[in-house]
Order: sequence, then structure tokens, then C-alpha cells
Amino acid sequence: MVTATWWQVWRFAWPAILSNISVPLLGLVDAAVLGHLPSPEYLGGVAIAATMFSMIFWAFGFLRMGTTGLVAQARGRDDLDALGKWLLQSVMFALAVGLVLILCSPLISHIALSFFDASKVVSGQAEIYFQTRIFSAPAVLINYVLIGWLIGMHRPKGPLLILVLGNGVNIALDLLFVLGLGWATRGAALATVIADYLALAMGGWLVYQTVRHEGVRLSSVMIRDIAALRRLIMLNRHLFVRTLCLLLVQAFFTAQGARLGDETLAANALLMNLMVLISNGLDGFAHAAEALTGEAIGKNDRGQFYQVVRVTGWCSLVCGGLFCLLLGWGGEVLLGWLTSIPAVAEQASVYLPWLVAMPLIAVWCFWLDGVFIGAVRTDMMQNTMFLATALVFLPVWLLFREQGNQGLWLAYTIFMAARGLGLIWVYGQFSKRDVWFATRHDLV
Repeated sequence: MVTATWWQVWRFAWPAILSNISVPLLGLVDAAVLGHLPSPEYLGGVAIAATMFSMIFWAFGFLRMGTTGLVAQARGRDDLDALGKWLLQSVMFALAVGLVLILCSPLISHIALSFFDASKVVSGQAEIYFQTRIFSAPAVLINYVLIGWLIGMHRPKGPLLILVLGNGVNIALDLLFVLGLGWATRGAALATVIADYLALAMGGWLVYQTVRHEGVRLSSVMIRDIAALRRLIMLNRHLFVRTLCLLLVQAFFTAQGARLGDETLAANALLMNLMVLISNGLDGFAHAAEALTGEAIGKNDRGQFYQVVRVTGWCSLVCGGLFCLLLGWGGEVLLGWLTSIPAVAEQASVYLPWLVAMPLIAVWCFWLDGVFIGAVRTDMMQNTMFLATALVFLPVWLLFREQGNQGLWLAYTIFMAARGLGLIWVYGQFSKRDVWFATRHDLV
């Protein structure tokens, strides 16, 4: 049993780690390409626009996370109708949201850019990037659904193929459009749009093959089931609020960096790209926890559930320690690769120690996010995130705001620690009261 669980976790984790790391590697390539242009305005503009897209796309991250938990539990119950219904309803919802975002893009851009208070030149570059990349919205959101569905169906290599294809094309087009054709910011955005739609085509093909192989039932009646759609949205509203809190922190972090100058903004952008690399790497074990704990709850198997939690926890801790060693040993070298602007590299080097400590501080919240997603107990994820934002991040920043960027990094680090501690406490309480296996009529 124990050996089988370790094998299952690693079967999920290694493709998830590779696929997740490919996402921030794309951001690092963007940063490296734009960071070697003559002025920091390009890097700063893309940093702001990328934060805007994080706020937009990640706000709908429940399309990935919620789908995984629901599908994993349905698979554990061997409910073929539910598997088809969660897929179709989530895809249609994602398509509708993507089209609305395109229609509302001028208003969204105007409101978002006014929040950052960056220089006029940097804001102009951000506007160019935003108005080009927004056309990828339907592809990105539908891919969230497809990736979540494949993880829940125990197809971890599917997301790897989708993301590696998309990000590989994106990197190649980045180099062609920005360095080869000199299209700068617009070229970086256009490369992303093309790559996102190619990734969507790959995801659709993989899901189609899985549906045929598993005998999942699909019907147009499922799309018209308004009661089921309402239940899907209500179940995922907690993830929506939770993600908005996280994005508020990220946007606030970027905005405060912008107020400290273009060089500080660019330096923070480099470090946050590395932070995303860390979080996505650690999320590989969270994905394993999502699929395997969800399946265990669907089967009502307590032994499997707690064994998966233990194994994914140990694996996450080891992975976090390795990231600490990697950044401590090679962080300065990485920064040298990412930018040739001396002032930006110097600024980033000053704040690098915060990033070196981050993996072992943040690992707990990434790991337990996977457990709570698999259990579809996203209400607790929302509550702990809200408390960490309102009662930890903002008060700590206000207390240390006179320390400038150091105070900003301190607030962010304590915020990540608070997220993990909150989830650890809730996990202990749920385990004592056996809440994980309580009857959930809202999932039927």
C-alpha cells in the first residue's frame, strides 16, 4: 500500500513538475529577451501587463482547480455522466467568459493601468502588450478546464504535452518576433496568442482521446442543465474569492515596486518570475494530492486518503529544500542570465535572499492547497487566504513600509507563511472530526 502510493504520487508529480516549470520558464524567456533590450521600459511594461493578465486569468483559476477535484471524486465513484457534465459545462462557461473579456478589454485596460501609477513610457508598453494578448483569453480559460479534467482523470502526461507544446512555440516565436523582427513588446504578446491556440488544439485532441477510451458520456442535454451549471459556479465561488485575494497581493506588490522606480519594478519582476518557477515546481505534488485525495474520497477510502497526504507532504518538503539550495548556489548566475542592465541586476541581487528562503516557507500552502482541492473544501482555502491577506500582509506592509522594497518583501514572505499555517490548523481540525468524508449533497 505504501509503496504503491509513492509510485502513484511520482507518476503524477514528474510530468506535473515539468509542465508547471515550463510556464514560468516562458516568463523567464520573456524577461531575458526584453531584459536585453536597451531600456528597462520594455521589461517593466510587460511586468505590469503580465500582472494584469494574472489578475484576469488566475481569477478564473477555479476552472482548473475546481474541475480537478470534482472529476477526481466522480472518477472515484465511477460516475461517467458526472465526468461528461463537469467537462462540457466548464468548457462552455470558460468560452463565455473569454469572449466577454475580449469585449470588455478597453475598459479593463483603462482601470487596471490607473492602479499601477507607473511612468508614462512603461504604461504605454503595458497597453501594447495587453491589447494584443487579450485575444488569447478563450484559449487560456478553456485550456484551464481541459488540464484540470485530465489531471482528475489520472492523465498527468496530458498537461505536460499541452504546456510544453504551447510554451515551446511561444519561446521560439518570442525570439523570432522580438530579437529577429524587432517587434519588441507587441511581438512578445503575439507569440503568446499564437502559442495559446496551438496548445488548445492539443488539449482538445487529448481530451477527445480520453473520452473515447474511458467511455465518458457526453450529451447536449448536459450543457442545458442550468441547475448543474449553477451548482458548479457555487461550488467554485470560494476559489474565485481566494484567487482574487492572492492576485490583490501580487498586484499590490507590483504596484508598490513601480512607485519605487522603474529599476526596482524590473528587479522585482525578475525575482517574481523565479518565484513563479518555484511555486509551479512545488505544485507538481499538489496536483498529485488533488487527483489522489479526490479519488480516495470518492471511494470513501480513509487509508488511501491519509497515506496520500503523508507522501505528498514529504515529497513537497524535499523539493522545497532542493529549490533553496539551487537558488542559494546559483541565484546570482540566474540573474546574470536574465538581464544585462547593471542597475536592474544590482537591485535584484539585494533582494535575492528573500527568494532563497521562500521555498521552505511557502511549501506548506502549496501542498495543502492540493489536499483541499481534491476534497473540494475550497471554502477553507478562501477563508485562510482572506485572513492572511487582510490580517497579515497588509498590516505587516503598513508597519514596515518605511523600509521600502525590503518591507514589501518581508510582508510577502510572512503572508506566505500565514497561508500555510492557516491550512495546517484547518487540516488538523478536519482530521480530528472526520470532516473529509462527510456527506456532500452539493456534489451529487
